Amino acid sequence: MNKRRTVLYIGVTSDISRRWFKHCHKQNPNSFSDRYNCNELVHIEEYTDIYEAQSREKRLKGWKRDKKLALIKE
Repeated sequence: MNKRRTVLYIGVTSDISRRWFKHCHKQNPNSFSDRYNCNELVHIEEYTDIYEAQSREKRLKGWKRDKKLALIKE
């Protein structure tokens, strides 16, 4: 977790292992996850349709923090 406040990062990928490796090894210092030291995977959803996944990502990004935390706890 970051030092300031827990940051909730939301993203879409077709290869979770590759994406997680990149985040853990800080391969892009300008990325959101590197700047805010996001380093825990707390929730994952799988979709077979990329458009459905992207639509869900947009909805989640529009949620308020407390609603996102409730989803994680669920």
